[in-house]
Amino acid sequence: MTRGALMAAEAAEAPAAFARAAAQGVTLPGGPFRAVYTVARGSSDAAALILAYEIMREAGLPATSLPPSVFSLGDGVALDGCLVLVVSQSGASDDLVACARGARARGATVVAIVNAEASAVGREAHLTLPIGAGPELAVPATKTVVGAVGAGTALLAALVPGYGPRAQASARGLVAHGATPHPRAAEVREALVAAASIYVVGRDAGLGAAQEVALKLKETCALHAEAYSASEVLHGPLQLAAQGLLALLLDTDQEAMRESLDIAERRLTESGAEVLRLSPSEVGAHDLTPAAAAALLLCLLYPVVRDVALARGQDPDAPAHLSKVTRTT
Repeated sequence: MTRGALMAAEAAEAPAAFARAAAQGVTLPGGPFRAVYTVARGSSDAAALILAYEIMREAGLPATSLPPSVFSLGDGVALDGCLVLVVSQSGASDDLVACARGARARGATVVAIVNAEASAVGREAHLTLPIGAGPELAVPATKTVVGAVGAGTALLAALVPGYGPRAQASARGLVAHGATPHPRAAEVREALVAAASIYVVGRDAGLGAAQEVALKLKETCALHAEAYSASEVLHGPLQLAAQGLLALLLDTDQEAMRESLDIAERRLTESGAEVLRLSPSEVGAHDLTPAAAAALLLCLLYPVVRDVALARGQDPDAPAHLSKVTRTT
């Protein structure tokens, strides 16, 4: 099989995976909830970050990441009245299983978002929301990341009923535009192939997308890439802008985030970085929820990352030091 064929095929399935996962009906056990905690690693943690921002904005609940080691290496924390969202493609990592079990024992309502529905994590949860993306054979996750965001929007629709119609309209928009090549894909590809160091910058849900793109550049292209918020990048990280830095700004077309991204773009450019700014509106997608906009940016960039990996002599389907299920503690 041609190098990169698996990643290309699976990334192309991502918009449909999002729509299927977003369409599922969810009946939440427990509640009302006083806070939401996400537990995940790697690409799943990027999806969880996208969802955390969406939950905070739409439900008005604090939502933040809980380190898996709190339960896998420690005695856990009190979680009465909390919703714990465990996101995992395989649902097989020992530390995430321990977290799901421990969070439930400490009073949380545990929801698992997993692609492998009959998983160890799912067995420990009160409720499993299947990603339903089908087998993912390339080692780097693509369609399952986008699908996990879709499943999270179904969960949020159960928390905030008024969110549901907007989420479904956004899912349709993602399907309509998710396969459209970004008009500057070639420019972005050439810049990434030539880059030595990359900042991927976003705000709100766009920060989760930035985290995932930076991870994909590292694991598939062997490129040094870091994710920052448009605010945080203006502190110490700005010092590296004059050192041949490339900055990708991921713009989810949120009006409230526009000024922050504008400032980051200007300051990075003035400091000597090459800056490329990408948004869903450039492929004709408008009025998406921020989570769907972040997911669409991933759909647009996965094919670019694949091409960059190939141009740099890497195999994006099977990076040398990566495995599908990572055993951590």
